[in-house]
Amino acid sequence: MKNKHIIILFIAGAIITFFGALFKIAHWKIGILTGMFLITTGISIKVIAAVLFIIKLILNRKNEFLNQ
Repeated sequence: MKNKHIIILFIAGAIITFFGALFKIAHWKIGILTGMFLITTGISIKVIAAVLFIIKLILNRKNEFLNQ
């Protein structure tokens, strides 16, 4: 997995978390989409992206990883 894919996952998680907070504050509910569901999903995606980043950082033995 390339670095840009990990960054896209992290940004998508942040956007979903933002909309979850908006839904929670406004007390909106659209079917299964509730504020708590969106916040949980967004944070889970961010955790997966962080774990993938840490694994890639550990497995890459070159010092140039962060400069790519």
